[in-house]
Amino acid sequence: MTIVGARPQFIKAAMLSRAFLKKENCEEIMVHTGQHYDAEMSQVFFEEMGLPKPQFNLKIGSGQHGQQTGRMLEQLEKVMLDVSPDWVVVYGDTNSTLAGALAATKLHIPVAHVEAGLRSFNRKMPEEINRILVDQMSTLLFTPTQQANDHLTKENFSSEMVHRVGDVMFDAVLFFSSKLNLETFSVPQKPYVLATIHRAENTDELEKLSAIIEGLEDVAKELEVIWPVHPRTQSAMANAEICPRVATRSPVGYLEMLALMKGAEIIVTDSGGVQKEAFFLGVPCVTVRRETEWVELIDAGWNHLANPSDPSSILHAVKKMLGAEKHLVSPNLYGDGNAADKMADILINF
Repeated sequence: MTIVGARPQFIKAAMLSRAFLKKENCEEIMVHTGQHYDAEMSQVFFEEMGLPKPQFNLKIGSGQHGQQTGRMLEQLEKVMLDVSPDWVVVYGDTNSTLAGALAATKLHIPVAHVEAGLRSFNRKMPEEINRILVDQMSTLLFTPTQQANDHLTKENFSSEMVHRVGDVMFDAVLFFSSKLNLETFSVPQKPYVLATIHRAENTDELEKLSAIIEGLEDVAKELEVIWPVHPRTQSAMANAEICPRVATRSPVGYLEMLALMKGAEIIVTDSGGVQKEAFFLGVPCVTVRRETEWVELIDAGWNHLANPSDPSSILHAVKKMLGAEKHLVSPNLYGDGNAADKMADILINF
């Protein structure tokens, strides 16, 4: 049973589903919690990426962390009792991830965690709490990097549980970017900065959100900024009556986002997945957070942190990173692009 609920999980699940289809005597049951529930954040990804239609859509929707996770837990338990899967596969660090792992563990169903071992060491982030708890509940921990392995070693996880397979999002970028036709999408022909901002830590505090928008407006004085606005961010701006003076657009599908990332001079984001996608596509990145779980990108020089509370920090980071790709090397950090096949083999032969 695969449990998904948010954009990055649809991308990862698309690759693992393809790997499962190659295996004999393997049936995948997909459950969509409905954490991302509108067409722009959910349906379009299933259509574009050839994801199998979920056999179950719980339609949980948004809500406070405890409320949302609790509703997911209740519904997932019912589905698991009905289906009785051999494995439950969860992805990343969302509330869907936590609810899926907790429901399975209570029912003594083994859990496989894709993207295990990541740590930002900031426990104010709900994602950090989710990562730690899900790793503790998992029978198999699929790590994307050596750094993630090292974290789990320090936390005394058995080496038999931990498998460094590489990053399944790298699989996806390799697979889908090879099929990408940039002319299909409205990608500007002149230089631009692509921005994505969605994390609760940045959108739920008005002062911080205002500072980030001011920073993007300062960047826009130097270079065009394109900003597909996440529904959570749009709602926060509407509630605060904020009208940013940068080019915003509705959320875009995976393929259009790949095209926009590929054509950008630089990407400004607070997304963990986008940080990696920028690296895969050879585009420098500025992360509007005080820390990141993808520290190897900072070390390699492809990513630079900017203080979300300081507009000048964002502008300074963008200026520093512009053109950085010309002198940066691209180390092999995330595997060989076959993470999904490796995970499928391990799960089936465990």
